[in-house]
Amino acid sequence: MAEVLFYHLDRQPLERVLPELLEKCLERGWRAVVQFGSEERCAAIDAHLWTYRDEGFLPHGSSEDSLAEAQPIWLTIHDDNPNRATVRFVADGADLPDASAYERIVMLFDGNDNDAVDRARAAWKTAKAAGHDTTYWQQSERGRWERKA
Repeated sequence: MAEVLFYHLDRQPLERVLPELLEKCLERGWRAVVQFGSEERCAAIDAHLWTYRDEGFLPHGSSEDSLAEAQPIWLTIHDDNPNRATVRFVADGADLPDASAYERIVMLFDGNDNDAVDRARAAWKTAKAAGHDTTYWQQSERGRWERKA
């Protein structure tokens, strides 16, 4: 069974949280695929990952690039996994994929968006019913991630 982690974003936006989580994946030698709900959002995050830090960037590719299998991080709007990632992130309205194909799924949702919260709740129920190890994370006032469930 896969680990399915739900990250409730209400203190920091996706643009701040996602790069930190992707950096942790790379530090651990994990490959990741990130699925977005729209082409526009995928393109915006693609550009952001090249410039979010002055001292570096996150190596990644998207459908605009070639050699997907060589990319440690792949950005997409589809349910594909061309870089053979073991970790899948879903954000901005993307649906929870079949978790059995991954070791870890990370669902990032905007806690200030009622529709996003409802989708996350439905995905939580689906993941729990399938027997996956599910956890729910929320940021404290100090900015640290705390496990809430």
